[in-house]
This record gives sequence, C-alpha cells and structure tokens, in this order.
Amino acid sequence: MHLAQGTALAVLPGELLSENAVLPPPHAPKVENGIAWFDVQSWGVEGRGWASEAMDRFYARLPGKARGVVREPVWNLSQHSAGMLTRFRTDAQEIHVRYKLTSANLDMPHMPATGVSGIDLYAMDEKAHWRWVDVFRPGNSKTGDSLSQSGKLTSGLDHANRVFSAYLPLYNGIDSLEFGVAEKSKFEPISPRRLKPIVFYGTSITHGACASRPGMCHTAILGRMLDRPVINLGFSGNGTMDPEVGALLTEVDAAAYVIDCLPNMEAKQVAERTVPLVQLIRQVRSETPIILVEDRTYANAWIRRSSRERHETSRSALIHAYDTLVEAKVGHLHYLKGDDLLGRDDEGTTDGSHPNDLGFVRQSEVFAPVLRQALGS
Repeated sequence: MHLAQGTALAVLPGELLSENAVLPPPHAPKVENGIAWFDVQSWGVEGRGWASEAMDRFYARLPGKARGVVREPVWNLSQHSAGMLTRFRTDAQEIHVRYKLTSANLDMPHMPATGVSGIDLYAMDEKAHWRWVDVFRPGNSKTGDSLSQSGKLTSGLDHANRVFSAYLPLYNGIDSLEFGVAEKSKFEPISPRRLKPIVFYGTSITHGACASRPGMCHTAILGRMLDRPVINLGFSGNGTMDPEVGALLTEVDAAAYVIDCLPNMEAKQVAERTVPLVQLIRQVRSETPIILVEDRTYANAWIRRSSRERHETSRSALIHAYDTLVEAKVGHLHYLKGDDLLGRDDEGTTDGSHPNDLGFVRQSEVFAPVLRQALGS
C-alpha cells in the first residue's frame, strides 16, 4: 500500500502548512524481489538552501552558479551532502537503502565510515521526540564497488506506522538515493518543512568532523532540539568568511545565520573579514539574527602555549569586530564564547580539535540557549 495522489501531508512539529497542502505523489516505486523502492529525488531533501532548478546536482549544497565564483576547494566540498535529511512515514518492520556515492573514500583516519558515508536513521516516538534507530554501515558491495551501497538499513522494528528521518553522509556526496520496504507495507514520503532554516557557515567542525554518525553533528542535534530545519555550509579547512560565500548566504531566507569560522582563521583575517561579512548580510537581511561564534578551545591548549595564544588573538579580534558592529548600531547581533563549547575536561575531541560525539552534544547544549534567544523562542 503506497501513497495515493492527494494524500495530505502528515504535519510534523514546527511545520507551517496551509490547510490544503498536499504532497504530490512520488514516482511509482520500482518493485524488485518483493521490495518497493522509492527515489528520494521525487519528494525532496531538507537542508538545502536553493531550489532543484538552481542545482547542478540534486544532493549538492551550493547552486550551480557558485562554480567558478567561490574558491575551488569550497565548491568541491559543497558537493558533500552534509546537513541534508529526508523524511517518510512507514509501517514497515524492515527498511532497506541503496545509494551511490561520489567518492570511494568511505572513511578518514580520524572519522568512521558511518559518519563520512553512512545513512543515519531516527524515528519519532509516541511523545513526538526524535530517537535514534539505526545507521547504515557502508563498505564494499558484492561487486567491490565502493560507490554503490545497498542493504538493510534496519530490521526487526515494532509494527507501527512511524515518521522517520534519514540523515545523509557528512563527508561524501550522493548521486542517487532510494529507500525500500516490503511491497505490501505503507510508505508515505514527507516533503521538506517550510520553516525558515538556521544557516550555519563554518569549518570542518560545522561540516561534521568527527561525528560517528551524520545525526550526531551539532547542526543535526540542534535541528532536533530546536525543531528547525538547518542548512550546513561547513567547508572543511575553508571556512574563512569569504565574501563570495557571504553573498550566497544572503540568498537564503534564514531564521538565523551562525558564523563559526574562527578555527580556520587567524587574528589578522578575523579582523579584516568579520565586519564586512556582517555588513554584507545586513544589506540584504536587515532583521535576521546573526550569531558570531568563537573558536572552540583545543583540548590540549592547557599544555600548548601556541594554541592558547591563537585563541587569545583570534577571539580578541572577533570581540573587537563585534563591538565595532554594536557601536555602529547593527542590530540582532549575538556573540557566543568558545571556552565551554567542548566542555572543560578535555574529553570532547577526537584529535584535540574536532569534536567526538560527546563534544558535539556539549557544543549543541551551549549553542541552544543563544539560538533560542536569537529566535525569540
């Protein structure tokens, strides 16, 4: 039993839908060996700031017009699916997934394949809380093709008609993505929410390094905590407040902009770029909250003077820029200090710099009250 034409959208918490909003029917599923396969491209992903017509690739994070405008590393990293998710409702007790990646590099030395290239599944419980279900563990297929991933995402589920969220890979790209259920199971795609998103612009940490699963990056955690769509514009090693990226940010009608670039910048660049970036956004988005974020504290900064000095100088430059903007009467501006982002026991990172799952949870708990204040919620 599959979704019929004209079936009403299931209203999720935080959705803004008109009374007659309906979900167009997906393309007819492909039925193979008793499994009905549904192509996500037929109903969409959340976490992308531009319409499909603007994209060179469906699962990319920047529009096609950005090619040749943003720096090449930024463009290449924008092809990763970090921050994207898709939703559906099903009563299936077993859910399959098959997808094609853009890179055969499934993992990194400090980040597992589940986070780099996996699909992470959550479901909504009876109290409307998102809870983790399972994660697909990518590996070589039977043909030895690392790009093509296929198998059971989860099985043995209680028989209930639930809403699921599936988070896409953080450090890999996707060319195609399908979910499969038993042919007789119900399956209802859920279109992306229409709420204004929180837009994060940052570094490898924003990008998702080194979360064990896509749903454990702080942007994803905050999306669940605040019940808001998020857009992840983290570019590993390349979050440097580029004006070309800033111009693209203004095209997204955001609930708030989070500028979290200090881990990739030193004091001189912070001093040169912060005020112009905020002013660029303000020219187009005069009322949208902007949160300036200090760099997290290196876990081993207590024993490394050079790390402490970098924090001191870059943070001083950011504070000075913030004060300059406040004196210039730039409104709706917020500041988030970095000392407590990963906790104070030095256990919140994988390598001293990038959060582990504990670090991402802590970071989310520090971000949340600042974002709530900025959003007025």
